[in-house]
Amino acid sequence: MGQKYVKYSKEFRETALRRLSVTSNVAQLCRELGISRQLLYSWRDVQQRDREKQRQGTEQRLRQENLQLKKALAKKTLEVDFLKAACEKVAALSQASTGSGAMASGKQSGK
Repeated sequence: MGQKYVKYSKEFRETALRRLSVTSNVAQLCRELGISRQLLYSWRDVQQRDREKQRQGTEQRLRQENLQLKKALAKKTLEVDFLKAACEKVAALSQASTGSGAMASGKQSGK
């Protein structure tokens, strides 16, 4: 005769794994739960693999976000540098057009 296949609920597996993490007597825990040590350890291994995959996925997402932010920063830095240079050229042209090096004065509106 073959063994009967039993499907345990997610809640049962999670409870068993929480208890495994704090117990000093795994054999007793398995007897209480009515499962084999092999099954309990296979659940633990699956949980560890799932956590590792999740960690790697999070790490990959953060790396991608970091790369996008670096590109955005580089673009903004170029824009700021361009605008600074343009302002300096406008200021230099303004000073050159007055001849004295002073800012050109004009009639102010509203006075």
